[in-house]
Amino acid sequence: MDDHVRHRRVVILGGGFAGLFAVRALRSAPVEVTVVDRCAHHLFQPLLYQCASGILSEGQIAQPLRAVLRRHPRVRCLLATADDVDVTARVVHATRPDGGSLALPYDDLIVGVGVRQSYFGHDEFAPFAPGMKTLDDALAVRAKIYRAFEMAEASTDPAERARWLTFALVGAGPTGVELAGQIREIAGRTLRREFAAVDPGLARVLLFDGSDAVLASFGPALSDRAARTLDELGIEVHLRSVVTRVDDRGLTVRREDGGTERVEARTVLWTAGVEAPPLATALARATGAEQDRAGRIHVEPDLTIAGHPEIRVVGDLMVLDRLPGLAEVAMQSGAYAGRRIRHAVEGRTRTPRPFRYLDLGSAAYISRGRAVVKRGRFHASGLIGWLIWLFVHLVFLTGFRNRAGALLSWAVVFASGSRRERAFTTGAPHTTAVPFTPPSPPADPAVTPHEPPRPA
Repeated sequence: MDDHVRHRRVVILGGGFAGLFAVRALRSAPVEVTVVDRCAHHLFQPLLYQCASGILSEGQIAQPLRAVLRRHPRVRCLLATADDVDVTARVVHATRPDGGSLALPYDDLIVGVGVRQSYFGHDEFAPFAPGMKTLDDALAVRAKIYRAFEMAEASTDPAERARWLTFALVGAGPTGVELAGQIREIAGRTLRREFAAVDPGLARVLLFDGSDAVLASFGPALSDRAARTLDELGIEVHLRSVVTRVDDRGLTVRREDGGTERVEARTVLWTAGVEAPPLATALARATGAEQDRAGRIHVEPDLTIAGHPEIRVVGDLMVLDRLPGLAEVAMQSGAYAGRRIRHAVEGRTRTPRPFRYLDLGSAAYISRGRAVVKRGRFHASGLIGWLIWLFVHLVFLTGFRNRAGALLSWAVVFASGSRRERAFTTGAPHTTAVPFTPPSPPADPAVTPHEPPRPA
């Protein structure tokens, strides 16, 4: 019996908040843990927009999973994408980046792969309007933002210059509001005196959403305050506006009255909607689990799939009691799933308590010194909201180096508007090959034929 407990295999899909907190809950348990993730790092996703806008570097919001879990000797990390689950044989099938396949047997499975950007059935928008879910997304958005100002500077056509200085964001949730505020600050403060031909402060930032409020999940009071702040910043908010077309020169919007409007903008960013990855459909098909419209999986109160007590779905991928897709939900559900497995291994026979989410609140950073925070009946905005936002994010950032670096970066941006993380590339890496020409016989008799040619 002791030998069986020692070798109980736990496979965790996803190295995000849910997976990380599940591993931590299993630290003292006599189990073998395998963490499978398509990236080799743990990403602090709530701050992706700050990497995209040049405040924080990639290393300040992402840490190697192996470094984060180095004190967990019974944890193995694998770089792969989970594709399917054989629930009868209890095997996860995954694909490595080189195309090789993996078969990972499990006794317990925790699925915390999160969600991805949704274009609501219009995936053709993706090449023109990158989302904000991965580190690659953030770097692509950074390139589009700063490249736009460079292109405006080089343009001699006033109409084309105006298109480059127009930024359209789709989605007025936290990510859209935060990113819109950052672009406005970049244009009005960071780049204010850096260009000769254009005034970055004249840039237009437009925010589109099909609902009737910005930050609707924060409630009417904070939503109104956020809307007023956006207006003060000069951000043009267009509510009850549905985007029907996106291309490389702008977007088309259907208004509430049924009319359409064409917006010329060379930079369109997508911050609206999420959907489950293909693994969710494969898992639902294998287990008979119910999915919602976004493909997320309905779970039991103990986070298991009905009829499969060995499988737990956590984080953004689960559907339970209308819980929001927040980092705090992922952390708490991951920790709960890990504890349930640990208790089972330790032989605790009591009926487990259902998962209970402790609401730690929601926060959105709008601009320098201004944020909105909600926790139950407690509301805060402005500078107080910003200070609370600052404290919360420092607490949850992984690693002392990340906390110290982020605090220093925020202090520099707050005081001067300067952003150090503005590097971007203009395309795929390439090298220029110089054809080799054999050296001619030396004309100078003092030079021997054996002397190597000097580089040009």
